[in-house]
Amino acid sequence: MKSKYIALVVLLAFIGLVVFIGTSDLKMPGADEKVGQIVEKYAQEVGTQEREPYINTDKGDLLLFLFALGGAAAGFWLGYNWRDLFGKMPVSAVQEVTKQG
Repeated sequence: MKSKYIALVVLLAFIGLVVFIGTSDLKMPGADEKVGQIVEKYAQEVGTQEREPYINTDKGDLLLFLFALGGAAAGFWLGYNWRDLFGKMPVSAVQEVTKQG
């Protein structure tokens, strides 16, 4: 009974926190902004500027395609090395599976 009240209090506190963060005007700069400011400062000291990336992944679905290729390569590698990674199934387990099916 006591654990239900604790769970209810934690749930209400979490919902209240989410509502507070969603409705407040808090400024929470991310690491990209802070690191970007530091990098820009040193880049100006050296005299360099931004340049276009060699492979611009912002065009269309190129980034999604690259992630899909990476996932496919990882899946093929995992499938090829499955027995080396997770061991072979014992013969008794194979016999049980064939008897059931």
